[in-house]
Amino acid sequence: MKYKFIFIYIFFFTFPKLAISQNSKVEIGIDEQLGAFLPLDTEFINSEGEKLKLGDVINKPTLLAFVYYECPGICSTTLSSLAWVVDKVDLTPGKDFNVITISIDNGETPEIAKGSKENYLGAIQRKFPSKAWLFLTGDSLAIKKVTDIAGVHFKKYGDEYRHPGGIIAVSPQGKISRYLFGTEFNQFDVKMALLDAEAGKTNPTITKFLKLCFSFDPKGHSYKVNVTRIVGAIMLTAILLYFVFLIFFKSKKIPN
Repeated sequence: MKYKFIFIYIFFFTFPKLAISQNSKVEIGIDEQLGAFLPLDTEFINSEGEKLKLGDVINKPTLLAFVYYECPGICSTTLSSLAWVVDKVDLTPGKDFNVITISIDNGETPEIAKGSKENYLGAIQRKFPSKAWLFLTGDSLAIKKVTDIAGVHFKKYGDEYRHPGGIIAVSPQGKISRYLFGTEFNQFDVKMALLDAEAGKTNPTITKFLKLCFSFDPKGHSYKVNVTRIVGAIMLTAILLYFVFLIFFKSKKIPN
């Protein structure tokens, strides 16, 4: 009974607290907020210098990317991959889905956004309506309001931002449906994410594993193995297995 009580305490009290502490320490990364609704009343400025609310442009399944247009790191790879995949995906842009890019740098201007839009739209081979991919800028309050709800965490160091890579599928009602992580995307994942968003479904990704085993290296602009978290997870698993062994597989007493 004593061992059972210890095991129950660790499993139901200690382990959840460890999980919560991991999530609460997210400073640069993505903390999934599946099912959350983006603040559609938030105002941004498009590449033509026009003010608009998110609710005005999120009216169909939408792929949302948080980047900054003059990023020297993973943003260009993310947007190039995004341009490639929306060119290939078996859905009609402007009808079945839209794409929205929001700069996390409040210092970037509509002119900078316009240059990026021309660059990435120009890389798409098929007919892609200009209004189907918006490049937005905004003030720090608007950016923080949306990124906080989306669970996207970043920090500015000098002239650069340390931030994660990935895109988010959002329903026509602004509901976060799915996260696609990394800087490269495939047609199947993107199509399924958009169809789920259309249906209002939420689907978790393998981000729990990525959070546990990897952390973003802003200097190398890549993900690296987080040894501390892996060792901690192994130790915790070993302790739990030890108590399971004590409870369910007690050793036989050696006869006198």
